[in-house]
Amino acid sequence: MANANGVIDRLHHTDSWRLFRILAEFVDGFELLSGIEAPLVSVFGSARFGPGHAAYALGEELGRKLVEAGFGVVTGGGPGVMEAVNKGAFEAGGVSVGLNIELPHEQRPNPYQTHSLQFRYFFVRKVMFVRYAVGFVVLPGGFGTLDELTEVLVLLQTGKVHPFPLFAMDRTYWRGLEAWIRGTLAASDAVEPQDPDLLRLADRPEEVIAVFAEELEERRRA
Repeated sequence: MANANGVIDRLHHTDSWRLFRILAEFVDGFELLSGIEAPLVSVFGSARFGPGHAAYALGEELGRKLVEAGFGVVTGGGPGVMEAVNKGAFEAGGVSVGLNIELPHEQRPNPYQTHSLQFRYFFVRKVMFVRYAVGFVVLPGGFGTLDELTEVLVLLQTGKVHPFPLFAMDRTYWRGLEAWIRGTLAASDAVEPQDPDLLRLADRPEEVIAVFAEELEERRRA
């Protein structure tokens, strides 16, 4: 028991010092992102879908067209779809932010970032994705992408963030999830009847950009 208590004491001591690193990550993120003038769109997607994959091509097109419409992009900064979005934005001469995370595999910073941050803690990184975004786009991905999608859905549902648009692209990839939300969650009263409408499906960048531009203009007039 004495040995166990000693381990617990050391953990508590480590936790106290960990607070300073957490605080530093918040400060670095707030200072960098608050200074960017372009309205930012956070884009999520798989690290596994590289060049040659349809999702990579879609991400690159989305990043480029968002910049051409006056927006900047924020991604997880890694390879795959994240790289594609950053690449499209970077090569179009716009703001291309990467919020990189320390992981044992998959994650490596891509070279198409005009602004880059490195995080140890997922929860700090998630705050940065949401805090300065005027909209969200979820491209094809796996568990990590689903985690980010549901996180944003919960924040929108509970009113913890301004009701910015959330899109999932492409329809073929995400329509099964949408059908489950409407046909199972909503039908079982697990969510409010209007909650499925928080997630919109789209196929073309022009669809989401038109909505983002309209929402941003309304916000500026308010």
